[in-house]
Amino acid sequence: MNSIKLKAHAKINLGLDVVRRREDGYHEVRMIMQTIGLYDKLTINRTNNNSIVINTNLHYLPTDENNLVYKAVSLIQREYHIEQGVYINLEKKIPVAAGMAGGSTDAATALYGMSRLFDLNLKKPELMKLGLRLGADVPYCIMRGTALSEGIGEILTPLPSFPACQVLIVKPGLSVSTKYVYENLKLDETTKHPDINGILTCIRTRDLYGAIGLFGNVLENVTIKEYPVIGEIKDKMTEWGAIGALMSGSGPTVFGLFDDIKKAEKAFYQFKVSELGKQVFLTDLYQPYY
Repeated sequence: MNSIKLKAHAKINLGLDVVRRREDGYHEVRMIMQTIGLYDKLTINRTNNNSIVINTNLHYLPTDENNLVYKAVSLIQREYHIEQGVYINLEKKIPVAAGMAGGSTDAATALYGMSRLFDLNLKKPELMKLGLRLGADVPYCIMRGTALSEGIGEILTPLPSFPACQVLIVKPGLSVSTKYVYENLKLDETTKHPDINGILTCIRTRDLYGAIGLFGNVLENVTIKEYPVIGEIKDKMTEWGAIGALMSGSGPTVFGLFDDIKKAEKAFYQFKVSELGKQVFLTDLYQPYY
């Protein structure tokens, strides 16, 4: 095999709670992660030299060691003494700095692709262990599907598939610093935490409406206060037919879940012509193939 083409799927958070801030500065979380149909495309080609060359459709993305895909490939090369290089074409569709793990899923897919391309035959647990060295979200992006994420994001428990529905993604024309959001998150006795255990119960009993009724993201307390347009998008999402809407990750992307494809398509076109969303996508939930 000299070339491999792969899809790197985005994620949303069906629930996100921050339990506490640790002494090392990291935050302990309890999150319910879900892969969706929106994806980036990675094409990895073997070359005859030992260099790593990345080409992307976004001019502002780094293509050197500051890119997570570059770091993933370099890690595989070092760990498994691979002397050949690669040329990678990265076609980005997942919004950048949007709370959808775009960089992490690209890195996860690069790890998997390198394993396939160079006949390493690494199993999922091995890939996840490597992925943790690149970032807390990377192991989940290797696992994919529906999962409970705990610790700093590295403790993962697979869950039954979330009931099928349409997913409308709306990202306003701004980017959010995850570091800023966590640094400004205040956790005290007045903090309203989402009912993660309740959502887990609803997922296990396939209660779509019960789960959506318990959706929550504690980081909205910071991000929506700083960027009120996120709250406006959530309001419009439900007004235009979503059975639930939530900010994903640290934002600013908002997703809405729909149980009616016609309502989802109508809301998609309404957001496309509005000034609220710069990037708008209509997709569905996705379960992993590896």
